[in-house]
Amino acid sequence: MKIDAHQHFWKYHPEKHAWIDESMSVIRKDFLPEDLRPLLDQEGFDGTIAVQADESLEENEFLLGLSKANPWIKKVVGWVDLCSATVLADLEQYSDNPTMCGFRMILQGRPPELMADAAFIKGMAHLEKFGYTYDILIFPHHLEEAINLVKSFPNQPFVIDHLAKPYIKDGKINEWAKNMKHIAGFENVSCKVSGMVTEADWKNWNKAELTPYMDVVFEAFGTKRLMFGSDWPVALLAADYPKNVSIVKDYILSLSTNERADVMGLTAAKFYGIS
Repeated sequence: MKIDAHQHFWKYHPEKHAWIDESMSVIRKDFLPEDLRPLLDQEGFDGTIAVQADESLEENEFLLGLSKANPWIKKVVGWVDLCSATVLADLEQYSDNPTMCGFRMILQGRPPELMADAAFIKGMAHLEKFGYTYDILIFPHHLEEAINLVKSFPNQPFVIDHLAKPYIKDGKINEWAKNMKHIAGFENVSCKVSGMVTEADWKNWNKAELTPYMDVVFEAFGTKRLMFGSDWPVALLAADYPKNVSIVKDYILSLSTNERADVMGLTAAKFYGIS
């Protein structure tokens, strides 16, 4: 099974998607299943994980509806406010829907200290009760607090989105690498090999400059805890779908057949509960 472990859908709205600024005009439009399916077929993928892009409960219903109409959208990573007093009720409403596999908050725009907030910790504890996964969307300066978080919840499955967005454009790697190796020491943490091109120079990146960052995560996590994600359509800012897929496919050419299968689908299937 080949799975694209990280992609998004949206019906573009200027207010809802205000984060898509002028520099991102190429993605200021609708991106729906009919746009992605031909690309998946071209690259031989059997399905995807649809991940929230808007922080609202309405987003969850939107993605679940798309999944119901398109069974190749295997699972949905939705959104809840873990700090909310209603978080338990918010989670319970999805407990009978097997397509909703986990949640994330867009922590990259928040202070790292939020992950130590009592309300956030209480909300995180509720995820364990339901068996939900949690996607960690952060920048490198959040990693030390993320380490404390995953240490506190050894039975909670976590996955780091986009390698924690290393500063590839600036060529910074040492501090990020140290913390990624540290967090990889916790067996409940996986990592998505995704989102690299948008952390590089969108117009002038090359595969060689991405290689040192992949070297770090492949050594630290191993293929059983690494999963490919396209980050489509956000990645279109720097690369089309085939080129984006080729970054990881070319990197893993020297690995065994089983190891390649892990990265391109089996790790994601196990982590998100795809049979």
